[in-house]
Amino acid sequence: MFPPEFEVRMKEQLGERFSDFNQAFHNVPPVSIRLNPKKSTDQKFDDQISWVSEGRYLSSRPQFTLDPHFHAGAYYVQEASSMFLEQAVVQSIDRSVPLRVLDLCAAPGGKSTHLLSLLNSKSLLISNEVIRSRASILSENIQKWGHCNVIVTNNDPEDFQALEGFFDLIVVDAPCSGEGLFRKDADAMNEWSPGAIEICCQRQQRILSAIWPSLKQGGVLIYSTCTYNEKENEENLLWLKNKRELEFISIQCPTAWGIQAVNKGSLVGYRFYPHHVKGEGFFIAAMRKLEETQPIKLRPKHGLQVAPSKTKDRLRDWLHHVEEKELIMLDDLICMIPKDRTYDLEYIISNLRTVLKGTAVATQKHEKLVPEHAFALSTEINKGIFTQLSLTRDQALAYLRKENLMLGEGQKGFALVNYEGSTLGWVNLLGNRINNLYPSGWRILMRK
Repeated sequence: MFPPEFEVRMKEQLGERFSDFNQAFHNVPPVSIRLNPKKSTDQKFDDQISWVSEGRYLSSRPQFTLDPHFHAGAYYVQEASSMFLEQAVVQSIDRSVPLRVLDLCAAPGGKSTHLLSLLNSKSLLISNEVIRSRASILSENIQKWGHCNVIVTNNDPEDFQALEGFFDLIVVDAPCSGEGLFRKDADAMNEWSPGAIEICCQRQQRILSAIWPSLKQGGVLIYSTCTYNEKENEENLLWLKNKRELEFISIQCPTAWGIQAVNKGSLVGYRFYPHHVKGEGFFIAAMRKLEETQPIKLRPKHGLQVAPSKTKDRLRDWLHHVEEKELIMLDDLICMIPKDRTYDLEYIISNLRTVLKGTAVATQKHEKLVPEHAFALSTEINKGIFTQLSLTRDQALAYLRKENLMLGEGQKGFALVNYEGSTLGWVNLLGNRINNLYPSGWRILMRK
């Protein structure tokens, strides 16, 4: 079943426990999701993942594409082991203060949406993906999660050297050989080879070397892979330790969780095996930067254009906690970011390729404000001031396919459409018909 070289190495790595590891691959992989704590629904899930507050196991795998709650950002489908990121963040950094955070290899968005749920609302997350098509998918998932304190970028790790000492926390979920995904993904096993490990190892070292200057002194870097071998994990991090001044951070986890603590020299890391945890293969380690780093001083060049007072007044009732937000104009698009983050945003725009900037609230067309789809999904929207229409499941799926609906007859204006408490987006009521405003690029194609 396994590639021969992989099996030989795992037998050496696991010894007599290899038979348990091998048996685990005959079991059905667990299905897990992470709930969005700011988007409550009537859905009930009882089987909690031990190491994450909002993580849940499902008894079977549903058709997520045909669940309107999924498209509303009520939850994210994510592998359980990778959610251990929560413990690494909570136990290594002070989340009570505003932080600058980078998720370097972020697509499709699992760790970024998790970080948004963990950070306070005054923090700023830069969610980056180097592959442009994957950056678009990342942007879609970020918008569905509904937070405004995030910028999505499309850059190579080396581009971040322009932001020396900028970040308090960097998460590197590194591209890897994917050994931990063999049970779920046959392609990962078919593409595996010792040569691929060497290529991944070199790529990971390049990533770590390139991004290290962007971390502030005293900042934390969290490194993870979905692979078992030491070359891509322990050896890479000890290589970094030999080149840089850092200390590894211990993460407390009960023995009952089944997570293996890894100690090699000064390194402390954590490895997940499918015969010990209800999840897939995973490795994670956290380290603190000790070497002196002078952070960049932000000097605004031209200054972002803040929305005029007249526009702000018109939007005031649209938002919760409006005093904590800044509304900026990007041509005719009005975007929402946390207050006091305009310098950060301007610097990011000046130095990186940006795909998404906060939450798009509305487009200004002459004297008219046309609400944006991202704003319908925002956790900051004041839904009570808008007309709302409740949909059946069939209507909700028709809406998500961008089909025509017969709704709100006789009414006019923009309205939110909901399914069992989850907001899906906007329609424009025109009296005798409606315009379905769901984004064309997001529409689902699957039928029952």
